[in-house]
Amino acid sequence: MRPLIDITAADGPAEAIVARPDDGTHPGVLLWMDAIGLRPRIEEMADRIASWGYIVLAPNTFYRLGTAAEMSPPAGMDLTDPEQRAAYGQQSIPRVGTLTRERTEADVAPFVAALRALPGVADGPIGTTGYCMGAKHATLAACVDPSIAACGGFHGAQIATDGPDSAHLSLGSARAAFVYGHADQDRTMPPEAVALLDSALAKHGLEAQAAIYPDAPHGYTMSDTSSYQEAGAERHFVELEALFARTLGA
Repeated sequence: MRPLIDITAADGPAEAIVARPDDGTHPGVLLWMDAIGLRPRIEEMADRIASWGYIVLAPNTFYRLGTAAEMSPPAGMDLTDPEQRAAYGQQSIPRVGTLTRERTEADVAPFVAALRALPGVADGPIGTTGYCMGAKHATLAACVDPSIAACGGFHGAQIATDGPDSAHLSLGSARAAFVYGHADQDRTMPPEAVALLDSALAKHGLEAQAAIYPDAPHGYTMSDTSSYQEAGAERHFVELEALFARTLGA
């Protein structure tokens, strides 16, 4: 991976990946990582998005718990092996619970400020996208900051629940266009949760496109894990690029 930069988050310093297409001026995109951590696959995805004409910032959202290296799989661990992937999940899943709605919302303003402060980031609307837990975080970000004009969420976990702190309950304050790619038979976002999210988007008159990706496991975009599905990963890139092109105009 390239050297990470240091940014200021709500509760201290955080490391982040930066990806850019060139030295020109481009719209900014905030990328929210999955529960596995800030690692080469996230850098690859940020680079792919940057190649469309955007400057991308991907922070270590687990910064309260440790560095990006400490919050990522150790050297030698092969997450394409289902047994090793399951074993690492026992370490990473408890971390997700520490990212409460309040903590995530508190990070939005400093993360957006860090993105806008990057050289070459254009004034005007920005985009956001997230994966796994990051899809919920991206949704909350779009609800907190009305300058976010586009929000993608893929194989999202618990974006809509029956809890009082569910992200979908804040959609009334969003101004973004949304694209969601839900994983088929995903226990973290079952059909009733997808229906709840769809209903909230429609209730607030938000532009939204949502699809169930067939035969796609939770984590289908992550090529460094046993959950990877090339068809779903490539479809997500196509739909996300179209969303950003339509709303951010790179």
